[in-house]
Amino acid sequence: MAKSKYKRVLLKLSGESFCKPGEFGINGSALKSLAERILEICKLGPEVAVVVGAGNFLRGESFSKVTHIPRNTADYMGMLVTIINACALQETLEKLGQPTRVLSAIEVVAMCEPFIRRKALRHLELGRVAILAGGTGNPFFTTDTCAALRALELKADLVIKATKVDGVYSDDPKKNPDATLFEELSYDDVLKKNLKVIDHSAISLCRDNNIPIIVLNIFKKGNITKAICGEQVGTLISS
Repeated sequence: MAKSKYKRVLLKLSGESFCKPGEFGINGSALKSLAERILEICKLGPEVAVVVGAGNFLRGESFSKVTHIPRNTADYMGMLVTIINACALQETLEKLGQPTRVLSAIEVVAMCEPFIRRKALRHLELGRVAILAGGTGNPFFTTDTCAALRALELKADLVIKATKVDGVYSDDPKKNPDATLFEELSYDDVLKKNLKVIDHSAISLCRDNNIPIIVLNIFKKGNITKAICGEQVGTLISS
């Protein structure tokens, strides 16, 4: 049986993963598919933390530009969305038999625990999936940056950025059929080429602490197993 190369993994899920392409909100079949992919990781042996985004409902920065709502309030609204997504994911994972805990950087005591690093580590050690919501708890930071920060705090060996594309391309593959898929990039390559696949603050944090990032299509069968077992898949971003 395949076995994980890594002891502890942080999975970053976009909000769009919770719905079908072009849709809005939470789709039941998309949610179940996500939970099954996470369960697949757990069965390979590593401890698993998950950071969830909010793009299936709203993105604070873009929402503030088309409304009279200031950016800081819009960002806090996005943080609340991540808690909704996290609780939906928790219930679905537990229906599949996987123990979980939701920990949030902003307190919603009726639904989840506050994020406390030592508590999160203990949940991981006990085999629970730690679903991390509320972003960093501060406006003006993306959930990508939250993922890098939490990976650092929890001493994760790997960050997996789960997407609906096969990795990092030289250009948008939907618009440019000649766009090429990068198998490997350095952190500095991403910054110098101004590639938008992941927030540059997150890249800098991972670079400064030597945490590798794999960008992959989570919905393509076998990708997760390959990534966790150290095989080439998607795009590896490292030093």
